[in-house]
Amino acid sequence: MLFFTIFFIISFPKKTHRKTNIPPPPPNLVSRGRAYNAHRQTNKQTETPPRAKMKSRPTNILPAVPFLLLLFLSPPSPATGAAADASVYQSFLRCLETNTAPEDKISDLVYSPTNRTFNSVLQAYIRNSRLNTSSTPKPSIIITPTKIPHIQAAVLCTKAAGYQLKTRSGGHDYEGLSYVSDSPFFILDMFNFRSIEIDAAAKSGWVQAGATLGELYYRIWQKSNVLGFPAGICPTVGVGGHLSGAGYGNLLRKYGLSTDNVVDAQIVDVNGKLLDRASMGEDLFWAIRGGGGASFGVIIAYKIVLVPVPETVTVFRVEKYLEQNATDMAYQWQLVAPKTTKDLFMRMLLQPVSSKTKKGETTVRASVLAEYLGNADSLVALLGKEFPELGLKKEDCLEMSWIQSVLWWGLDNETNPAVLLSRQPESVNFGKRKSDYVQNPIPKASLEWIWKKMIESGKTGFVFNPYGGAMDEVPATETPFPHRAGNLYKIQYSISWKEAGVEAEKKYLGQIRRIYSYMTPFVSKNPRSAYLNYRDLDIGIVQPASKNSFDEGKVYGGKYFNGNFERLVKVKTAVDPHNFFWNEQSIPVLPSVLKFGSKH
Repeated sequence: MLFFTIFFIISFPKKTHRKTNIPPPPPNLVSRGRAYNAHRQTNKQTETPPRAKMKSRPTNILPAVPFLLLLFLSPPSPATGAAADASVYQSFLRCLETNTAPEDKISDLVYSPTNRTFNSVLQAYIRNSRLNTSSTPKPSIIITPTKIPHIQAAVLCTKAAGYQLKTRSGGHDYEGLSYVSDSPFFILDMFNFRSIEIDAAAKSGWVQAGATLGELYYRIWQKSNVLGFPAGICPTVGVGGHLSGAGYGNLLRKYGLSTDNVVDAQIVDVNGKLLDRASMGEDLFWAIRGGGGASFGVIIAYKIVLVPVPETVTVFRVEKYLEQNATDMAYQWQLVAPKTTKDLFMRMLLQPVSSKTKKGETTVRASVLAEYLGNADSLVALLGKEFPELGLKKEDCLEMSWIQSVLWWGLDNETNPAVLLSRQPESVNFGKRKSDYVQNPIPKASLEWIWKKMIESGKTGFVFNPYGGAMDEVPATETPFPHRAGNLYKIQYSISWKEAGVEAEKKYLGQIRRIYSYMTPFVSKNPRSAYLNYRDLDIGIVQPASKNSFDEGKVYGGKYFNGNFERLVKVKTAVDPHNFFWNEQSIPVLPSVLKFGSKH
């Protein structure tokens, strides 16, 4: 430890404070959300530009040498569920104050468990009650930066303190890896970084990591009703996590993934440097567009390309039950949805429900929800030929603007786009999600067997998301996200419940895991692939302080990234060789580097 302390001091010159031209966000923060999820598996501003004017070689913000030495010679408190040791908090605060401007009053942005508002700040962006219990590990400190120098200082001071740093943008990580850890940790909460600048004439925009998808859609709509962005349907999802994990939505088949439409980015790296695409290089820029930004640094903002949408789009929802030939519809959906015009996105939901015709019995409901970039007449004619099993009628269809379709998908009966600015989700339950990819149509007989298992197993639902279109046109190596041509559709397995307690959790986790096991014959193999943004610790984790983190990382990394995993490891090793930006499913460093003192 003493060697590393001396090395750290020698390696960095005396700090110089660097100001950026990014105005702080407005003080009146939008209402925050309630509680969210995550379960640990130990076994397996106003609209001001978010860009900073950067020099060709971005500078560092560095802690004072005597204080760093003090921090390194004073080991951190091991407790994660209790109040942070007062000396650690005070030392960390002094480090931040040393490396930020006095007028910033950084102490107002740092919370420990002794602060009255600590719990409200922590819980504001927890979106899964499964990881919001009395036994859930809590952070020792929460930092809520308002300026880039605050983030630069937080990275260096956390590293000096020997703690893990979790970066949270919207809190929607299904396993809570942005705000929970079994190791002593701090949270860097990005909710103040929500500036959005839209240039409709250039069809582009800069959006900061703490903004939500709803806020992004609203700001686009304010500037144009014929521009959109291909991202998810949940308006409270944070941009930082969504885009760095690939991101997708109803424009997937037309315009590809969210990250396919990113052309620049800002990131603070492990050395506290602020980098853009030019200064970070193409390898790191490649990695943070689908490889998970939290493995490589702190994402500040993304520059996105806006895409054209028509003045009128059409949506519909058609439901059938097993007794209404839902099996025929579900089978044909597999043949049509990935192959039809790329202007049409048809998602299918499958859910065990009470039968309407047989009292006391359970059936399966199949629902097809769709968005078409065109009018209802042409859509009905198209599906009348391609998908008669659906039985679509014009009265099933609704014509509306693209922004109204955003509300239709994500907020049901809402009609005022301003609701997209709300950060409070409609409800927060306990939940678990898993994912798969299907490369060949599942036969009808097998679908009928799956319905039986769904009914037997409880309440797990399926969401089938079709690929094809633009997803077939982009090479698998273009970004870290590899699941493109050759995949018909992606499955999300979903289970939610309201009952608290260990027994309820055990019951419902058992249900979704059984269904996942039953689906093995019908999904991708070698590896059985998964989607990073549908985080699932069941498929593998890396243990803290593991000497085999590369081998452990290959297990889940191969599922998330297939053949792109090794390139991600090389990038990680180059930009964060001591694995500071670590979590239970982060990109590991090469084994040879671990021999020289990686902290994790």
